[in-house]
Amino acid sequence: MSDTAIASKPGQVKTIGFWVVKGVLALLFLAAATAKLVGVPQMVAEFNMVGFGQWFRYFTALMEISGAVLLLWPGRTAYGALVLACVCIGAFFAQLLAIHMDVVHTIVLTAIFLTIAYAHRGQVSSAF
Repeated sequence: MSDTAIASKPGQVKTIGFWVVKGVLALLFLAAATAKLVGVPQMVAEFNMVGFGQWFRYFTALMEISGAVLLLWPGRTAYGALVLACVCIGAFFAQLLAIHMDVVHTIVLTAIFLTIAYAHRGQVSSAF
């Protein structure tokens, strides 16, 4: 095995791993958005508890779809991660203040999305 093959292998593993994580997260948020858009009774009930009306369920679904698409779009990954981090921060407050459910997963997901955004920070800084 040549030195360049050995040297590039860790980079390839990191790249593939990053794509797998982004793909899984995008699929999860697309599934959550679909549940909101089709009106799964649990989603309708949760958004009733939040108190902003059902329009907010559709808005949240559109933000989740936008974030998931941007997360997988090369050159726009940082923006998708930031959009989804904002969705998670909103979910944190909704669950803490209105729904009264566990908030740990929202904290973990926010940290993951902010890490992804940080890893792709060059995309944001080059825009300005």
